[in-house]
This record gives sequence, structure tokens and C-alpha cells, in this order.
Amino acid sequence: MKLSVVLVAATLAFSSCNCFKKMAQNRDDIQLTVTPEILTLNNGTVAADINVTFPQEYFNKKAVIKVTPVIVFEGGEVAGTTKYYQGSKVDENYAVVDMKNGGNFTQHVEFAYDPRMDQCELQLRAEIKCPKGKCKEFTLVNLNTGAIPTKEQAAVLAGNDEAAKAALAKEFGLTVAYGLNTLQKDLKYGDLMEQMDNDYKKVTTVVDKTDLLYAINSSVVTKKNEKNANLDAFKANVDKNLENDRATQNIAVKGYASPDGPVKFNDKLSKARSESGQKVVAKLLKDAGLEIDAAAYGEDWDGFKELVEKSDIQDKNLILQVLSLYNSPAEREAEIKNMSTVFEELKKDILPELRRSQIVNSTDLQGLTDAEIMAAYRNGGELTPEHYLYAAQVLTEDPAEQVEILTAASKKYNDARIWNNLGVAQTKVGDKAAALESFEKAAKLDSSKELNKNLLLANLANGNTAEAKKYAAAADAESKAAMAAAEGDYKSAAKGLTGYNEAIALIQSNDLAGAKKAIAKDNSAEADYLRAVIAAKEGDLKTAEAQLKSATSKKPELAAKAAKDVNLKALK
Repeated sequence: MKLSVVLVAATLAFSSCNCFKKMAQNRDDIQLTVTPEILTLNNGTVAADINVTFPQEYFNKKAVIKVTPVIVFEGGEVAGTTKYYQGSKVDENYAVVDMKNGGNFTQHVEFAYDPRMDQCELQLRAEIKCPKGKCKEFTLVNLNTGAIPTKEQAAVLAGNDEAAKAALAKEFGLTVAYGLNTLQKDLKYGDLMEQMDNDYKKVTTVVDKTDLLYAINSSVVTKKNEKNANLDAFKANVDKNLENDRATQNIAVKGYASPDGPVKFNDKLSKARSESGQKVVAKLLKDAGLEIDAAAYGEDWDGFKELVEKSDIQDKNLILQVLSLYNSPAEREAEIKNMSTVFEELKKDILPELRRSQIVNSTDLQGLTDAEIMAAYRNGGELTPEHYLYAAQVLTEDPAEQVEILTAASKKYNDARIWNNLGVAQTKVGDKAAALESFEKAAKLDSSKELNKNLLLANLANGNTAEAKKYAAAADAESKAAMAAAEGDYKSAAKGLTGYNEAIALIQSNDLAGAKKAIAKDNSAEADYLRAVIAAKEGDLKTAEAQLKSATSKKPELAAKAAKDVNLKALK
């Protein structure tokens, strides 16, 4: 924009500041621009470049101007770095403005972000100095009128009333930029974070088993066989489960034969063993009221392989190689028998263990129902870490309730998964500092990829970009895109983000069509709000009003945000 009122605007006002008299004559030729015209939050910083061009034959050789950028907001202000300009005959070490040729100067200013800056303006405040006249010392000048302080105003500036001094300084300042675009702050880092899985199972299967062993080629169960099978312990487990109304027992008898001898004979033998084993179990559990399934499995090559792998047989690798090379039972048996020394050892230590009927109790234990888990949580009942994790991940979609559930869990269990998932929920409710603490606690217990990603994102959410970069080497593409967005590289960020976050990056890149496409299927209040911002930037105020109305109806607290949002200034 062209500065309509020059730094020194009224000849009369400077009659006592000699070196500024003639500078007023060409005041309309001074040019001032600020980039960006609307201030933008980036990586916890509000920055701008102020460019001023002084015309030829303008700047008095003996004049000095002191310019201070100040960001002003309700309840306070923050001054930036002061810039000094001097004429060529001033004996100081400031930026020299040549009277004959003029000059072009750029001043970069940065301010640490303060949430009060969401409604702000950037001012320039100037003081002038001449070797003669009343401005021998730096004197504040009103950049809107060109006037220097009256006697009364000078008394205020020299007094102790800080509020009055601040108000007068603001009145003398020239506003060069209005408002702050804080869209970067709306990035949903929580949506990019990863939870750690729970291991809760609604049904847990517990298997108890024992073997009834037989003599070679026999299916007769002897008293010794029964005693060795420890059937009393098996029955005790069945009886215990009968007392548990959450337990469903499935009893099976599986008949096997050792893999030596004719296959057909062994098939019949395994069937006979399953039947004899079934009779033993039926007698054992006659009062249990349970069905007993019996099935024959023929030659037990799987059991043979398992026992050989666990054995100390010298040539066991050779035996296992035979099993992998031949699928035919007859070929396998023939090859193994050819290893005469080895086969004698197999006959003694391995094959007898495979002449059996295996008695199996597969018990399904029903865990707590969803309603029981939530009732126990609300009433202070006993829950395991898996219960808490399951409840927060599956039984509620409300981040606030997830925080409550996982906070309760963290007081009982020091589990990395609990701390990690708590951090995700805390991020979603906006408690970013607490979330970072939770992730750091989890990291002391675990070093998984989820935590690396979440620590990166949590540090970005808290404005700790330098700390976030420590996790970048192992970060995935999505995390790196989030870092690019946090650093203001929105074009790169948009390529690695999706949905709402992608839309923010595209808006900041001025790709409004792409932003609309990114949230086309998102019906959330936040997406409606973004659609209002996009429409306002396109000049479609009717659509902007409708989308903002939709957003605030879904989430009333967005009305307060909209009231401060410079992106929606046209609606006010």
C-alpha cells in the first residue's frame, strides 16, 4: 500500500524540527508495504517484512528517524526490533538514506505468539531527531498526522501513568497490518497420532490336555495307562470350570497311531484308540453333563516332528530333512527305517509317545461384557489394563471420556500403552502440554514406532519444532508432512496429509478448490468452519454465513473463535 501520510506530514508541525521541514513536501512519494498484509502465525511466531522506499532528494542529510514495529492486542502490546535511518551527514552507525538517490530498506520483524494476538494489529511508531530545534533528542511523532506531542501530551509521556502513556503511543502509531491468520493452530495433530493396541479378548480359549498311552498295536486302556495320564487332575479342572458360568467346555478325544507299520492298519488303530479313550473319559465325567467328541487322526506325523525337534537325537536334522523331502507316509517310513541306528533310537524314545488318545478340554471363557466393563469403570470396580484400553478405544468415541478412562487406568497401572493412548486423547481435547508429558512417560517404558511418531507430533502441537526434529529420522511420511506444515511449508505438507489437515495446508497455499475437495466428505463442525473460511476468501459471503451457521450449530464454541478470526472478517 502507498503511505498516504508521510512519516512527517505537516510543515507547521515541524516548524521547530528544522531538518524535517522540507521532507514534508514529497510525503506522498514514500512507499510502504508489509508482507503478508494479514499477519500469519507460523511455528509459534508472528513475522512480517516491512519495506519502505524513500524517494530521491527527500531525506535530509542531518535527520534521524527511529522506527519501532509494535504488535498491539487487547490487554497488551509487544515491541519488535527498532530500525534507525539517518542522513549522510549524521555521525552515527545507522542505515544511511542518501539524499540524492533515496533508498529502499526492508525490516524483518518477529514476535513470539501470544493467544491474545488472535485479534491484533501491527503498528509503526517513530521518533525523530534533528541537530537543531526542539527535536535535539528523539521525539515521538504521530505517523497519522505528522504532529509531535503537545505540551500536555509530552507531560503524559514523561509521567508515571503507564496506561496513559501506552494509549498515547498507540494513538501516535501507524497501523500497517490488521489481524492474524491462525489456521496453522487448527491442525489436528491428534488425528495423525497412533494408539497402541489393547489385547482384550471377549472370549479366551484355555486348553487343558493329557495323553492316554497304549502298547504297540493296542487300543486297550490299562489301569496303569489311566494313572499315568493323571486323569484326576483333568477332572478337577473340568469341575472347576463347571462352577464358572462364563466357561463353556468342549471335551474331545483324539486317537493317534505312531507312524510305523501299514497306513490302513494305523488308521483303524487310531479309531479304536479314540473310541476306547472316549469310554474312559465318559466314565470319568459321567456327572458333568458334557458331550464328548471322538475322532481318529491316523498316523501322527506332526507329533513325530515335534518330538524329534525337541529331542537330543544325534541325526535329528537328517530326520527332519526326510520329513520335508517326502510327503508320502510310506516313503517317509522307509527312508527313516533305512537309518537303522537312528530308527532304534526312535523306537525307544519317540514312537511310544505317539501311540495315544489325546484327551482335550478346550474351554471358552467369556470375558466381561461391554456394559460390565463400563459399569466397573464408573463404579470403581476391578479392571485389568486390557479392560481400560479396550473401553477407551472401542466403547467411547468421546475424547473427553477417553481421557477420564485412561487417567483412571494410569493411576493403577504404569503401562506404556495407557500413557500413549492417554496422550492421544489429551491432544484431541486440546490439553497439549499434558499430552506431551504422557507420551514422555510412555517413552520411558517403550520405544515403539507409535511413540516416536506421537512424540514428534506432540512437540509440534506444543510449538517445540526443534525438539520434534529429533524424532524425524524415524518418522513416517505423514509425520514429516505435519512438520512441514508446522514450519509453514504448506505445499509440501499438503502432499503428505489428508482430509481436514490437508485442507488447512491447501488454504494456506491458496489452493481453495483443492481444500474444498479435501473435506468434501467431512461433515464435522470443524470442516463446516473451514468451508466458511474458504467461501469468505472466495468472496461468497452467503455461503460463508451458511457454513458458519452450520458449524456453530454443531459446536457452539466455534462462535467465539469466529468472532476473532481475521479470515471471517468480511462477515462482521
